[in-house]
Amino acid sequence: MTFRDLNLSTQLLNALHDLGFETPTPIQEQAFSTIMSGKDIVGIAQTGTGKTYAYMLPILRMLKYSVQQNPRVLVLVPTRELVVQVVDEIQKLSTYINVRITGVYGGANINTQKQVVSQGLDVVVATPGRLYDLAVSRALQLKSIQKIVIDEVDVMLDLGFRHQLMNIFDILPQQRQNIMFSATMTDEVDSLITDFFRNPKRISVARSGTPLENIQQFVYKVPNFYTKVNLLEHLLSDKETYHKTLIFVGYKKIADRLFEALENKYKEEICIIHSNKTQNYRLRSIEQFRKGENRILIATDVMARGLDIENVSQVINLDTPEYPENYMHRIGRTGRAEKEGVSFVLTTEKEQEYLNAIEALMEMEIEQLKLPDTVEISTQLAPEEQQKVKEIYNPHKRPNDETGEAFHEKSAKNSKVNLGGKYKREIKKKYKKPKTKGDKTFNLKHKKKKK
Repeated sequence: MTFRDLNLSTQLLNALHDLGFETPTPIQEQAFSTIMSGKDIVGIAQTGTGKTYAYMLPILRMLKYSVQQNPRVLVLVPTRELVVQVVDEIQKLSTYINVRITGVYGGANINTQKQVVSQGLDVVVATPGRLYDLAVSRALQLKSIQKIVIDEVDVMLDLGFRHQLMNIFDILPQQRQNIMFSATMTDEVDSLITDFFRNPKRISVARSGTPLENIQQFVYKVPNFYTKVNLLEHLLSDKETYHKTLIFVGYKKIADRLFEALENKYKEEICIIHSNKTQNYRLRSIEQFRKGENRILIATDVMARGLDIENVSQVINLDTPEYPENYMHRIGRTGRAEKEGVSFVLTTEKEQEYLNAIEALMEMEIEQLKLPDTVEISTQLAPEEQQKVKEIYNPHKRPNDETGEAFHEKSAKNSKVNLGGKYKREIKKKYKKPKTKGDKTFNLKHKKKKK
């Protein structure tokens, strides 16, 4: 099947031709008719199989020209980077269509975004927090929303957006089409679907947690963090093979530590993104990596979730994710659009149980590689790996009959008690001040008579 076999308009076909796409992926093919029918839909497909186009092609096909003020399509994504990416993808598809699109997210000037949305929209792509802020301030009306797409919903729930999602669902029109796509399905996501979707049709191109067959997976057993750094330096020294490498790290602090360890050697070749970096810095880092100006990008799970970067040569997991679903999303950054990809996971003894969970989810064993002889086994431990010394005895209270050597009785000055009102009266007596203004006048008259 080609895109011409689908019920697409000439404008959309021309846009796809310009992009070099002729054949739909399985998820794009199977989801098209269901979304066109207006039914709620939940799609499960591996990362990198074109889920954004799977929901946007039928939506744009049905979206008629309108000059109305309020948006008719809402796309929710978890991060600012994804907002920018999805808006860019929709604009590519709508090259020959008159569609008004904008993205709104936190960290940017909300007044500027209010001005943009006030000019009229057809499609709004947003993070939940900023969308709700705009809706509450009535700068953005959601009463005309006909379709809502929830992308990477499990990340939103992990980031604590559940409350905002509930509030957004409450203010949306009851008559709407709910669309959701994901590579993995968790119990919390399934609960959300049960509460807010109406008899959704589930399209499963692959079982949740199934990796792409065109991604080669390998594991290195490594004793500690700094040995992992040494292994990375060994691998990344081959610039021809590792020409566009994405390194995943679980936490911002460790991402910064890794960047500092590699920065001196790789300087202009390396960049980093995580939530503590400014918006401009993050977008610039992604763009430099996408263009090939930097060949190494260090990222946390949330920041790189859902990002579509072409021709990533390798994904290296510096740590083994505690949740196997995160591993699936990580390795999905390579091997996209049916191209070959390679992934490595570096596992310590303490992370072995996480590796077991990943292999259980995929129902396959990851091939183990021997640590190269040239890689030095470091004895230095990162702060998280160092054993914490516990005090044997550290009572919170001393027995009542024991006093320390520095104990002493309070001085007389510090033993004074606040007497409240009585204390004020004592002061008045001492300085013989009259109690009232009347007494003061009486005293003056009495003195004159004596004279």
